Amino acid sequence: MTPEDDFFTPNTSKYISGACIGKTPQDIYIGPDGTIVAVGTDIGEYRGDADFLVDASGTIATPALVNTHTHAAMTLLRGYADDMYLQEWLSEKIWPLEAHLTGEGVYWGTRLACLEMIRTGTVAYNDMYFFMDEAARATADAGMKGTFAHGFIDLGDEEKREAEIRATKELYAAIAAMENPSLRVAVGPHAPYTVSTEGLEWCAQFSREKDIGLHIHLAETKKEVDDCIEQHGMRPAALLDACGCLTERTVAAHCCWLDEEECRLLAGRGVTVSHNPVSNMKLAVGRAMPYHWLTAAGARVSLGTDGCSSNNNLDLIEEMKFAALLQKFAWNSSVLLPAHEALSLATSVGARALRTGGGAIAPGFAGDIILLGTRTPSMVPLHNAESNIVYAASGAAVSTVFCNGNALMHEGFIPGEEEILSRAQDSANELVSRSLP
Repeated sequence: MTPEDDFFTPNTSKYISGACIGKTPQDIYIGPDGTIVAVGTDIGEYRGDADFLVDASGTIATPALVNTHTHAAMTLLRGYADDMYLQEWLSEKIWPLEAHLTGEGVYWGTRLACLEMIRTGTVAYNDMYFFMDEAARATADAGMKGTFAHGFIDLGDEEKREAEIRATKELYAAIAAMENPSLRVAVGPHAPYTVSTEGLEWCAQFSREKDIGLHIHLAETKKEVDDCIEQHGMRPAALLDACGCLTERTVAAHCCWLDEEECRLLAGRGVTVSHNPVSNMKLAVGRAMPYHWLTAAGARVSLGTDGCSSNNNLDLIEEMKFAALLQKFAWNSSVLLPAHEALSLATSVGARALRTGGGAIAPGFAGDIILLGTRTPSMVPLHNAESNIVYAASGAAVSTVFCNGNALMHEGFIPGEEEILSRAQDSANELVSRSLP
């Protein structure tokens, strides 16, 4: 089969033959509705039902990756400003440039993000940014799954709060009108220090009313914790809880400066924490997310990249390695966050948090699957597949990607890649030009 064939036609059934799941080569049959029907060594009766046969010998199959925190269209800002102090970086470089974003720019920045995520094995992500209807449209065109939140910032101003409420409701209506089950909406209160208690309470109510996610930054820096205590007499997690923002629908990003009581609170409320190690290290936030306290309390921890202006890529396989190494180094424990747990952060936990339907290669789950090649130096020898994926590989090991059974990449080929690269570069150039005095 060549890339020009109909392999990329949506809603076709696939029979994936001979991919290693664990240590055993097995077959996978995905039905035309995108759901995994059968997995095993003795499911050959399904071979004749498949529209396409995929020879996956020499590959490892894992659930596709899920990025639980990013700002996708920030691909346009990749490399624009690095090696700066956090507040100067934001106030002097990032925020002034973002003021010149357009819907078209966000579309192509998001297409670029989707391209990069597909190439490195991610099929679903949790986004918070601006012009999110355009981000959703780009994600649909890429064939991926996304959850989209308008970045809600009111800074205590009532007029601004009403504008953010309108923007959130408009986004909810716009994505509902797309009638695409792969696209979801979340409310996106930016952080406890940028959203008033009234704004946080409204976001919590809207999330509950519509049964949608709530996506927020939490305890990224010590300063925001100290300021919250000074202003509200409580730590940020307690403030969010008082406003109703901590539920099983909540994804809280960063969480570097949680104390043990806050870890227990998040666990008790069913919150999913999104660990973003590369961004946290690059921006020198001063502390690693306390994975050991969170997991001891029973909290769910997932994995995110943050945006490309602070990471600077969207490679979740690379992120798994950084997550494992940072936890071991920061908390002085070589057994903390082992490889199999790091892989689950990027797959099953994220899928559950975003309600993607994937996260496992088993009947009844969505056909969100990636194939990683084993005939590359970093994957040889193959004593332990999970160890190789987390500690040795990068996103370059991904060869084929399925989302709901639809092929997004086959043996390294992604349709339309050159146009996306070109249009994204043009959009980035135009964004910088508009920002010049």
